[in-house]
Amino acid sequence: MGRGRQKAKHTKLARELKSFSPDVDYAALERELTHSTDDQYVDRWADMYDNEDEDDEPARV
Repeated sequence: MGRGRQKAKHTKLARELKSFSPDVDYAALERELTHSTDDQYVDRWADMYDNEDEDDEPARV
């Protein structure tokens, strides 16, 4: 295939991709991005280990 045909195919593909706009569910996106404050991160593994900050020595900075 010559360079002209290859370039034409790439140009055609680029135009198709440029004009392509998929349907977006903005309601689902908003639900995902705006989570409630009740769903704070919970450390599920915290009860398996001793708390390192509870020793008698002051915390080092």
